[in-house]
Amino acid sequence: MMYVLIIHEVADYSAWKKIFDNAATIRKEAGEISYQVLKYDQNANKIVHFSVWTSVANAKRFFESPKLVKIRKDAGVKAPEFIYLEELEKGIL
Repeated sequence: MMYVLIIHEVADYSAWKKIFDNAATIRKEAGEISYQVLKYDQNANKIVHFSVWTSVANAKRFFESPKLVKIRKDAGVKAPEFIYLEELEKGIL
């Protein structure tokens, strides 16, 4: 499995979430399989988006596309950090 971890601050979580939810179809078409949205404990506008993708190439193509750059700008995203990850091991304790 391939994973993407995105850490960014948003101007307004509610406004960002609406745009994020409206992009579900294009995220799925691009290769996103599942996701989690988390927030920092003391800052509701500091968001972590953790997602599973069909491939890193699909994720990079999607997140680096001009369309997504515009969507992030419209959603009030500030300086996103993208981390592309490959699973080495998984377990349950």
